[in-house]
Formats: sequence, structure tokens, C-alpha cells
Amino acid sequence: MLGLMQDRPLTLPHIFHRAEQYFGHKELITATPAGTTETTTIADWAVRVRRLATVLDTLGISPDGRVGTFCWNSARHLELYLAVPCTGRVLHTLNLRLFPDQLVYVANHAGDEVVFVERSLLGLFWPHVDRLETVRHIVVVDDGAGPEIPDDPRVSDYEQLLAAASPVTGRFTVDDENSAAAMCYTSGTTGNPKGVVYSHRSTLLHSLATLFADGVGLRERDVVLPVVPMFHANAWGLPYGCLLAGSSLVLPGPGMTPDAILALVAEHRVTLAAGVPTIWMGLLPKLGEYDVSSLRAILCGGSAVPRSLSEGFREATGLPLLQGWGMTETSPLAALGVLRAAHDELSEDERADVRALQGPAVPLVELRIADPDTGEEQPWDGTSTGEVQAAGPWIAREYYRGEGDGGQFTDDGWLRTGDVAVVDRLGYVKLVDRTKDLVKSGGEWISSVELENEIMAHPKVAEAAVIAVPHEKWVERPLACVVVKDGEQLTADELIDFLAPRVAKWWLPDAVEFIDEVPKTSVGKFSKKTLRDKFGGYILPS
Repeated sequence: MLGLMQDRPLTLPHIFHRAEQYFGHKELITATPAGTTETTTIADWAVRVRRLATVLDTLGISPDGRVGTFCWNSARHLELYLAVPCTGRVLHTLNLRLFPDQLVYVANHAGDEVVFVERSLLGLFWPHVDRLETVRHIVVVDDGAGPEIPDDPRVSDYEQLLAAASPVTGRFTVDDENSAAAMCYTSGTTGNPKGVVYSHRSTLLHSLATLFADGVGLRERDVVLPVVPMFHANAWGLPYGCLLAGSSLVLPGPGMTPDAILALVAEHRVTLAAGVPTIWMGLLPKLGEYDVSSLRAILCGGSAVPRSLSEGFREATGLPLLQGWGMTETSPLAALGVLRAAHDELSEDERADVRALQGPAVPLVELRIADPDTGEEQPWDGTSTGEVQAAGPWIAREYYRGEGDGGQFTDDGWLRTGDVAVVDRLGYVKLVDRTKDLVKSGGEWISSVELENEIMAHPKVAEAAVIAVPHEKWVERPLACVVVKDGEQLTADELIDFLAPRVAKWWLPDAVEFIDEVPKTSVGKFSKKTLRDKFGGYILPS
């Protein structure tokens, strides 16, 4: 027996039409390179989306052609977010921080036919144009900064194209909910980046998940500041989620300094902001200089959130960081560290420990931990470790063009995330490490993540990363790479004395290297590969 419900495809035109019909009065605010802001309404933005749909036809982009973007977080970028998939094309957000060879690789691998580039980013993009094999058009989005626009037949001006185009009328339709809507490439820390292709169905379901009350809980009265870039897993789904909920958006453009971000929060009464830990590390010392009382939640993800960072925000604002976990392959929202009723009786210190966990899987996502070698599933007892594996309607089942070594997915279709974790009886995930970042000392594992968190709890430490270095007797031992806060002095002995009562004796780093900055990946995570390369052949003190 079948149900008797209407069979309507789950596609992104629903998000566009809902925003256009219900939330035309809501504001989209973009910070410009000049330090000012531009404000538009969703009603005016929707007309531009309809014009842009015509532009894509005028440019001759294939019915399912890939449309690259090389842009900041802005209302114009948001126009592309809807116009491209609502016309059946595939949005491909190019990572601004990729090395040139990787940028060229992903544009060619995806088969981009056109790339929309903000003028202030032309200096990064234009030197590599002649290496792009499939790109026929470069459309410059003039944000008022940057070099002169090249005099080249491939180049068009975004605003001129829009002005000459008539808006598409009627409703956008995409018949197949499983057709591709967008694609992002992994950060490519090892080998070439791999393409993750999101469907309309997966994206719409993921957008709904951002509205769950026991989660991010987007709502119409929110003013949302996605500091996380729109090229990083679609800004964690927030642009689509905000349009679905009717939330106002404040888009930071190129202004990624702590003062610029905090000024936007204060001026526009932001209620929810989202970014990676390194962003919030930079903001923490300046919180007292701005009125951030409008915030109801501060979402943090991309890598494990140090307990000291979350508690630093709680002490300064009354709000601890809300930790999310996921990756490009999970769209990315997979787990969220919300507290449950079972935690109400805990002390504040105990609740802080829970907030340091990555949390349980959000509805519709399934997680398990398994022995990475045997595949045997491990119990949720708070002590057994295993690789986190994920399944669900917005979890990748393979990479674009079948890239990868084939080991990223299990025989029964689960994604192997490469993260090692323990899970407690309530389903709260605690990341222990990446499989490639664990330190194996004398046959026992040391969690670099946990050791880093303890190091960053020292009041004089700004950042810290722990890597494994070879050891003649123990095979590997931990090396701590530490950034000291400005104006502070710290010795290795002082740091080891601080750690001694906090971790097992055999976890204590064998050496401490003080560095100016922990290198970052293209999405703001600590790049341990860079540190391993830097300290290759490191000789531990005897």
C-alpha cells in the first residue's frame, strides 16, 4: 500500500520562491572593501536573481553547466547561490585560498564554463586564466576595489549584463530532486582536492536541518552573520537556511579582522554568528570593546573547539561556543553540541566538559565508530575509540568522477570520515584526532587534539598544534608547536609543569617549539601537514 501524498520534488526553487513571497522586506547587508556597507531587500535581490537567470542563458551556459564563483560573502554571491541551481546549472564555489595549481585543477576538473570573479580578487585569479581549459566567460563583479578590469573578449561586467537582461517570469522548476545543485572541493591537504556534488534534495533537507530547535534553530527574527566563507561547504548551509527561515543576513565581504567582524555584530544587532575556531580566537581578546549583547548563539566548527576558547566566550558574553561537527562530504552539518535535559543536573564545570564534545548526530544523520582496520563497530561507552563513519540523505556516497583511492566509503555505503572519536551513552561524539594525526607512542595512542586543548588552556598560549616526530625507542613522540600571546613570555619548562597535572605523564611532549603562527589550511584549520614538513627529521632532545 502506498501513501496518498503529493509527490513534489525537493528542490531549491522552493527556497527562492518562499523567500521572494514571504520575506521580501527582510534585509541583506554586505560589507564592502571600502569599509562601508550596502543594504538591499530580499524583494530587490529576487529581481536580480531573475535577471541573472536570463544572463546565464544569454552567455550560453549548458543546461547543467558548472558555474564557478570566486567571490567573498556578499549579496551578489547569494544571487548566484540561487540563480545557478534554480535554472538547473551547478554552482561551483572556488576556494579563494587554494594554491594556484589547485585552483586551476579544480576549475578544470569540474569543467567550469564561466567564473564570476569579484574585482578585488582579480589579482589572485587573472594570472591563471589562460590555464583554464573549459572556461569561456569571466564575469567581473565590481565591488569597488582591485585592479583595472582586463580588456579581453572573454570578460564581461556583472552589472552591465544584469541591466541588459529581462527578469525571468513565473516559477523556476527543477524536475529531478536528485540532480546536482552545487559542488565543493575538499581542501586537498593530501593529493588533489576531490569534488563533492550536492543534489537539490540533499541541499533542501540540509537547509531544513538548520531550522531544528535543538540545533542551529534559524528563525525569521534572526540576524545571521556567516563569517565562514561561502566557498567553505556552502557557508555550512546558512545562506539557504536563512532564506528558508526568513532570517536577515549580514555578509562580511573581505573584512575578516576581529574589529570588522565585531563592528558588524554591534551595528546590525547580529543574533547568530558562525565561523571556525581561529576566527573566534582572534575575537576573544576584543569582546569587551563592542556591544555583542544581541547574540543568542555563536556557532563554531571546522575543527575541534578548545574548551578554554568556549569558556572564554562564556565568561565574556554569557554564551559558550556552540560546537558543530561535519565536513565537506557531510554538507557539512552532521553533529551539534547542544546540551540535553540529562545535563541539567551537572555542575557548570561538568557542562563545560559536555560543550567541549562535538555532540550527537542531528536528525536524519546516522553515526557510528568502527575499528579503522577491521571495520568492527565499537560500543558507545565513552572509552572505546574508532573512526567516525556517517550515513544520511546529505552525506556523500562517492566523489565526482570517482576520484579517491576507494577507501573513503565502506562496502555498506557509509562515509569514512578519517576522524577518530569516542561516543558516550547519549550519543555525544568526542573527537580524539584525525587518523593521520594520532601519535603512536610505544604502541599506545596519544590524542593530539586533547593535548592541544590542554596546552591552549594555558593563559599565555594563543595557539598550539601537536605533531608526531620519530623516536628511536617509542616509535613516535609528541612535539608541541606553540604560539605565545603578544606581550607574554613562556618557557618550555613552564608549559610542561602546567600540563603535568592535566594529562598522563607519558603524554607530556618531549619538546616544545615556539613559532610565530600555526599554519592554516585553505578553510582555516591548523595545517599539521605543513608542520610535519617543517619539522621533518626533527631530533628530539635526549
